[in-house]
Amino acid sequence: MGKVPLSVAIITKNEEQNIRGCLNSVTFAVQVVVVDSGSTDKTLEIASEFGCDIYREGWYGFGAQKQLAIDKCHQPWVLVLDADERIPEETKKAITDIVRSKDVRAAGFSFPRKNFFQGRWIRHAGWWPDRVTRLFRREAGRMTQVPVHEAVEVKGVVDPLQVPIEHCTESSLSAILLKIDRYSTLGAGESYRMGKRSSSYGAFGRALLTFLQNYFLRRGFMDGAQGLTLAVTDSINKFFKYAKLSELERTSRDDKRTGPSSGRDK
Repeated sequence: MGKVPLSVAIITKNEEQNIRGCLNSVTFAVQVVVVDSGSTDKTLEIASEFGCDIYREGWYGFGAQKQLAIDKCHQPWVLVLDADERIPEETKKAITDIVRSKDVRAAGFSFPRKNFFQGRWIRHAGWWPDRVTRLFRREAGRMTQVPVHEAVEVKGVVDPLQVPIEHCTESSLSAILLKIDRYSTLGAGESYRMGKRSSSYGAFGRALLTFLQNYFLRRGFMDGAQGLTLAVTDSINKFFKYAKLSELERTSRDDKRTGPSSGRDK
């Protein structure tokens, strides 16, 4: 069918395990922009194989980083993807029809997202349909400027599509723990700036409620061992986010109590 007037925006850092599958799924786009923040593996080598427009940047937070990629797109339509996401054939056809049509009125489109964890499609605990806005007219969409849980904001009508994006979530427990540490730190900092406060007991209560909600009320138990693992890791993430928020509050309070150094001791 040939390439279509679409730019794909992707941010990367050490994504050699994921990036080839992602790029293989968007070869129908005229332009693929990869903004990399210091990969030391074969990520950029693989991106070069696909003829991507590659840019090397520092790290500015998820929202700002993805906006950098969007700003480098030059096609009338933009699709934002993570390196561990894929566009299946049915979705490719729907996107192709949209960007080639002259009758489309919407400014953007959302997709249900199929999340796969340890080889299993996770359908419960809020993981499906996990709708996300990812396709938009270049002049109409921007990323929210938050350090974590960023999203596309579109000026205009956003129509829902029924074809999915596939998301191959991190399945290594060691990598998940590192991710929890990073994301809980970012989330705690953002919550602190918003004026939210917590305590260790409050963090435990939130973690417990998160587990009960995801595993029982949202039927995470129906996703087998993977559902249990996700319910536990989500509750751990919640605990550390609010425990770190409590730590930030305590540190700030201690700093105010001690005051600035007089500078007499040299």
